[in-house]
Amino acid sequence: MTEPRLWNDVDDYLTALLAPPDDALSAALRDSDAAGLPHINVAPTHGKLLHLLAVIQGARRILEIGTLGGYSTIWLGRALPADGRLISLEYDPKHAEVARRNLARAGLDKITEVRVGPALDSLPKLADEQAENPAPFDLVFIDADKVNNPHYVEWAVRLTRPGSLIVLDNVVRGGAVTDATSDDPSIRGTRAALELFASHPKLDATAIQTVGLKGYDGFALARVLA
Repeated sequence: MTEPRLWNDVDDYLTALLAPPDDALSAALRDSDAAGLPHINVAPTHGKLLHLLAVIQGARRILEIGTLGGYSTIWLGRALPADGRLISLEYDPKHAEVARRNLARAGLDKITEVRVGPALDSLPKLADEQAENPAPFDLVFIDADKVNNPHYVEWAVRLTRPGSLIVLDNVVRGGAVTDATSDDPSIRGTRAALELFASHPKLDATAIQTVGLKGYDGFALARVLA
């Protein structure tokens, strides 16, 4: 059996056992596919990991950068208490509309908000809102364009508190992240974000390689320090 086939078989087994789909999650994927959204949503086991991280964190406020069809947003939103809040930033209006429908069907429309536009325009507005009503985010999930990853990490630190978690997705990129000479903007952005995770005085971080339905990739996880 080839490695990718084995990875997929293991992912199928783990998903069925530990992260089985329900109607809302299945419908979110189905409607995203029908709308022509790219197949770049997180894997079910990754969604379950995000959910558990938010629960363990006791998160009451979550920021997601990159909504797509709202699949990961559903996993994260389900970890929030009834008075919690999740804000997700999405560049593409079409993606945002699909995500809003999926979140409403999952019963999360009252505690989630999808904001449309470039994240680097939306993030300063969030900072302005915090200046008027301080409410830092307990968890930030970054899964958007990789070119701006270092900027997203900087904003995540600014918008969180000591003890908050920052999750940065797709950091291995099939192993290409090791190429220091790459002229691929996504690789350069990812490397810059990882280097920021390593050097930032307010972050303590690690990164994990993953294989499975989404191929060979990984994510980084950082805790915000005092």
